[in-house]
Amino acid sequence: MQGDHGSKRTSALQIAELSCAIQRFAHTDGDFTTALPALTLHRRHGLSEPMPCIYSLGIGVITQGHKHIMVGDKLHNYGPGQLMLSTFDLPVTAHVTRASRSEPLLGMMLTLDIRQIAQVAYEMEQPSSAETSYEPISVHRLDPALCDVLLRLVRLLDEPEMVTPLAPLLQQELLVRLLAGPQGSQLRHIIADGTPRQRMAQTLSWLRKNFKRALNLEALAAHAHMTPSTFRQHFRDITGMSPLQFQKQMRLQEARQLMLNQAFDAGQASNLVGYESASQFSREYKRLFGAPPLRDIRRMRLEPDAHE
Repeated sequence: MQGDHGSKRTSALQIAELSCAIQRFAHTDGDFTTALPALTLHRRHGLSEPMPCIYSLGIGVITQGHKHIMVGDKLHNYGPGQLMLSTFDLPVTAHVTRASRSEPLLGMMLTLDIRQIAQVAYEMEQPSSAETSYEPISVHRLDPALCDVLLRLVRLLDEPEMVTPLAPLLQQELLVRLLAGPQGSQLRHIIADGTPRQRMAQTLSWLRKNFKRALNLEALAAHAHMTPSTFRQHFRDITGMSPLQFQKQMRLQEARQLMLNQAFDAGQASNLVGYESASQFSREYKRLFGAPPLRDIRRMRLEPDAHE
């Protein structure tokens, strides 16, 4: 009993230390890239409206504040002391539910590589599949040993010359601990050779990189070794939407980033992401983000918290 209490106290201390490390790089509101491309740091000082966004294969940790994530019709609530695992490139709806200027939301996201996960699992001689139920996004208790790896990873950013030689070692340790922990069964679902989930993971990854192309459902289903109807069902079970809806979200999310970060106008952005009709782009953009492109981008620049 005493050991459990000590473990919780140590974990709380680690989370506080991780918060301090994140704040050194995320000292204002926003999303911050780092010298390690897979790692981003995040800060928000206020609550936000539910906002569509994309979560890649990876983990998220919040050290201060709370957030809601909606996948299909399933709601996940997570905050300090928890780890969020996303096993696919998924469109989700996320929003900050607890944050203030005195205690802003602080967090980090680390994308994972499916090939590295498979390699580490093979070297650990872990079983390639699991009997547990599968969730594309799951929330777990943040293990103190895993928190320690994340803390060392963020602190490594203070030594830019050491990122290249040391970050891969820390990332490998992280994968070992993830696969050995309660979230390991979720990761093994997507690396089991030849399973529908592994084939869907490959399909979603391909779609995210090729969202500008015309959608060919029959070709996608054939590549996944499924009939079109089976493919559609598996796709909807994982993402909560149809392949066409998924592609639309990919296109609209990319267009939004182009307008926000590279100052493209709506016409330029819609062409670059594969839309042939500017009016269709504007209609679908408003349906997803709640406002036409120009008004939405203006609002995001005036209200940083609107950008998840």
